[in-house]
Amino acid sequence: MIDALLFDFGGTLDGPAHWLDRFLDKYLAAGIEISREELDPAFDHATAAGYRAGKVMQRFGLQELVRFLVGNQFEYLRKDGPGRIRAMLETAGAQGRYRKVEEITAAFASDTAAGLAYSRTIIADLKARYRLGVVSNFYGNLDRILAEARLDKFFDATIDSSRVHVFKPEPGIFTAALKALEVAPGAAAMIGDSIEKDCAPAHRLGLKTVWYRPWDQSDRGAMAPGADARADYTIAALGELRTIQW
Repeated sequence: MIDALLFDFGGTLDGPAHWLDRFLDKYLAAGIEISREELDPAFDHATAAGYRAGKVMQRFGLQELVRFLVGNQFEYLRKDGPGRIRAMLETAGAQGRYRKVEEITAAFASDTAAGLAYSRTIIADLKARYRLGVVSNFYGNLDRILAEARLDKFFDATIDSSRVHVFKPEPGIFTAALKALEVAPGAAAMIGDSIEKDCAPAHRLGLKTVWYRPWDQSDRGAMAPGADARADYTIAALGELRTIQW
């Protein structure tokens, strides 16, 4: 019997797309022609900067967090990005870069807020049946983000990697959630959009695993090798959790 559900945050609770892909969409909408491969190292640079920043991040709400990340992405691209991107950002000047950062920040934060609002209706239903937790590689301010979205009241455990100093896919971040919820691995399920970071490590610990895969599931060739062996269920929408027969 499943008594508890653990959720990934980015790409799961806040909407059906990885943050890198969502940032890419906002860059393109802002008129910055960049590929996913070109944005990826800037995304990783900003993520690492957020992890290094420590307790200062705990004060950031959603808008401030996204602005911090986009600002760091821009700094990387201005110094180490492809030549045409460096030239474009230099030509824009400080004010032009500031306006683009604000444009991308506002669009990304708006989408995130909408995704969290949609998830709130589903989470409210699930709370009547399960103990709930969030397990996320985050920046120390996940509790604040959930409170802004009026989701905090539904979760019995919020495990933020920067607070517990353990990052997925390390098993300790999942065991911390199980301990906080006071449930055994066999009585819990992990829901996330990543096989490698969510499903596989949780599966090894004995949790049921749900792969949140909102794109076309008929495209079986897109699955990671052995994915079926590490995900007990595959869903295209979080609402499907209401009807899973464990």
